[in-house]
Amino acid sequence: MNNKLQALTEQELHNLAMNIVGRQLESEGYEFMGVNSKPLKNPQFVCLKDKQLYFIVVRNVVYPNDPAIYDKGLLMKIKKQASKFEAKTYYAGVGLFNAEDQNLPVYLNEAYLVQYDGLLEI
Repeated sequence: MNNKLQALTEQELHNLAMNIVGRQLESEGYEFMGVNSKPLKNPQFVCLKDKQLYFIVVRNVVYPNDPAIYDKGLLMKIKKQASKFEAKTYYAGVGLFNAEDQNLPVYLNEAYLVQYDGLLEI
């Protein structure tokens, strides 16, 4: 086994956060109309459920930041865009932390903790 720890990149952390949110959306019956895995290209998910369109912004959040705190300016821009499509806007902040020491990065193939409280309507 290789003992050299490899920290996950920003893109890998973002993909992990998207997978966590995507599994939740899938289990709740959302249909994916569009998925964007680029961290700064918003929204990450455009979904349909019960004939309602949803724009969902996903952010991975590193310690010591709080996943529930979001960029209000950005989300208001997304909400304005979503309103043109009569879509609802949600924020999904996913905290990803090293399980051994939250001050360390999340490493590839090492334990990590997830802090995710679900979708927050904007």
